[in-house]
Parts: sequence; C-alpha cells; structure tokens
Amino acid sequence: MRIIMPRRWIIFFITCLLFVLSQFYRSSVAVISPNLIDDLALDTKELSLISAAFFYAFAVMQIPIGLYLDSIGPRITMTVLTLVAVAGSLVFALGHSASSLVIGRALLGIGMSCNLMGTLKLITLWFGPLRFATLAAFVVSIGTAGNIGASTPLVLMVQAIGWRTAFIVFAGINLALAILFFAVVRDRPKQPGDWAVPKEVPMDLGETLKSVRALFAERDYWIISFGTFCRYGIFAAVQALWAGPYLMQVLGISPVMTGNLLFLMSIGLIVGSPVCGWLSDARIQSRKVVIISGLIGMIIILLMLAFLPVGTGFAFLAVLFFMFGFTSSAGQIMYAHIKERMPIERAGTAMTGINFFTMGGVAVFLQGLGNLMQYLYPEASLGPAAFKGSFLFCASCLVITVALYGFTVETLGRRARQSHG
Repeated sequence: MRIIMPRRWIIFFITCLLFVLSQFYRSSVAVISPNLIDDLALDTKELSLISAAFFYAFAVMQIPIGLYLDSIGPRITMTVLTLVAVAGSLVFALGHSASSLVIGRALLGIGMSCNLMGTLKLITLWFGPLRFATLAAFVVSIGTAGNIGASTPLVLMVQAIGWRTAFIVFAGINLALAILFFAVVRDRPKQPGDWAVPKEVPMDLGETLKSVRALFAERDYWIISFGTFCRYGIFAAVQALWAGPYLMQVLGISPVMTGNLLFLMSIGLIVGSPVCGWLSDARIQSRKVVIISGLIGMIIILLMLAFLPVGTGFAFLAVLFFMFGFTSSAGQIMYAHIKERMPIERAGTAMTGINFFTMGGVAVFLQGLGNLMQYLYPEASLGPAAFKGSFLFCASCLVITVALYGFTVETLGRRARQSHG
C-alpha cells in the first residue's frame, strides 16, 4: 500500500531545504577565506566586505519581499529570488576580483533573503496557527544544518574539487531546488482547514503603504524589533567572531576545543528551537513568557562569561555554550508573536519587517563590539577587561530588552482560551 504524503508536508520539506541553503551561503566565506586570499591576493578589508555584502543585501531586501509575499505570493517571489541566488553563486565561483565576489555575495544575499520569511508565510497559509511556533522553530533548527555544512564538510569538498567548482555545484543544487519548488508549491490550499486562510491581496500601492503605516504604528512592532535586533545580534556576534579570541586568548582554550564549544552553541540552538516552540504552543501557551525566559537566560550566561576565571574547566564551558544557544533559540518565537499582532493578510510584511532588524543586529554588534573594545582599551583591545566590558554591555542591552518586552501584548494564551471557550 503506497503512502502519499500530504502536499503541505512536501512544501514544508522543500522550503526547509531552501533555508538550509541560505544558512550555508551565509557562513561559507569563513572556511574558504584562505583560498580567497591566496587566489585573489585579498587584504582583510576586502575580505570583510565580501563577507558583509551578503548581510547588507539580505537586510535591505526584507521590507520589499514582505510586500511581495503578501501581494504576489510566496511561490513566484521565492522562485524568482532563488534564481537570483543561482546567478550569485555562479558570479562568486567565476569571479577574479574582489568587486566581482562582492557582487556575487550581494546577489546571494538577495536570492536567499526570502527563504525564511517565505517559509513562515507558507506555514501561515498551510498549517493552523497553533502549530506555527513549533513548525517555525523546526525550520530554524533544521536550517542550522547549513551552518554545519559550511564548516568541515565544505573544507573537505574544497580540498577535493576546489572552491570555485564547489560553488558551481551549489549553484546546480540551487537551480534544482528552484525548479522543484515552482513545480510543487502552491500559495494556499484549495480546501480550507480548521483555521482562516487569508485571501489573496491585490498589488495596490495605496493599500501597501497603508499596511506599512499600520505596522509602524504598532508599539509592539518596535519593541519586538528591538528585541530581535539585540537577541540575535548578540548571539551571532559571539558565535561568529568574538567567542573565538575570548576563549583562546583570555581563557587559554586550544583552537580545537574552541571549535567544539562553538559547535555546541549550534547544537543548543538546534535542540532549543523546537523545544521552545513546543513550550510556547502547547504547554505554557504564551509567547512572552518563553521569550522573556530565554532573554533572562542569555543575560545570566553573559554575566558568567564576563567573570569566568582562567582555568575554567571544559565541561563547565560546554554546558555554558550549549545553554547560550538553547536560551537564544527562544527568540525565534518573536516571529510568531509579531505575526499574531497583525492581520493575517499582512503576516509577511510584519515578519519581514522584524527580520530586517534581526539581520541588521548582526552587522551592528559584530562591528560595534570591536569598536567598543578598541575605544575603551586601545592598548589591549583583545584583553580580559575588553571582553568583560563587551559582555557586560551585551547583558545590559538584553536587560533593557526584557524591560521593554514586558509591555507587549500577549496573544497565544488569549487565542487558545477563545478557541476552547
């Protein structure tokens, strides 16, 4: 007897693969940077610009893709942008100058900019609201496989076939996913489920601007935006850059052990995302409680990092870095929170508006913490005092975030009580 998988789960699986690819491209420059430097004689300024081009393009694209998701729909929007990413991967693979690699990375940022938000929009349309946070958390958890793939597996691939050929291969994978996505995915189910499926929104500039004004008029939009700006910006800055020199130069941890601790941060995020989504959806039935609890957990860990003594045992550090990823994962529920604070027809605009601040936070904290440490301690910018100051600054930002988040409106508990009333 043949088992036929419902279309909505096939759609969910394909979009998860696209998000894995997005996470891969996002992190891929780190491990191939020696190859780029050797092949193109890059300096650190050019290399940093190549890496940052993805994030700048990604962030800028968030507002327009939200409007397109709500008007044109995710099927056409995501297909077209995925094809842009194919072009970006090819330009990057064939580039022979820093400027051509910047263009390739910018095209990749544009092409990947819709993969998370488009997936969340499709979950909104194909699944009930009480499953949203759980499924959104699973998407983020699965997507972390892209970060893992951009580490040792990419190194081995590059050693076997070269970095240029590797990115040509990924362009082919990208193209195959674009074709599969367009063939299988539909914007909305033909038969409505137990929840209200929003109607299609016509492309009208006046209505679009009205939607944006309504979004900007919501106090919760700005509070949640600030929350995700600080939460993910701090997490990504620590994981992608500042944890390494802190562990090796301040605590005296070996490079291999440092890599293992950074890996545990990703594992914590993978484990924590579905757990926090499940707690929010099914057990606690609250967005605010889970989000604020995660932020408080991050504050505690940052304070501990600020005062850790040299010689701290690896086992303790392993728990600490795993829990940093785990507690940070609660912040993914902010997407569900803002979605429920806006009319369902404008869910894409709301979530992509939030995602702009999420990606912007990465750039600001990556560069901002370095500038802060250099300004406060110009003679020892990578010393213990500099890192202590940066961790305390991050903890202070999250304390402000918690205080502000208490003023947001809870949504899920009220909705669940109404549905069972």
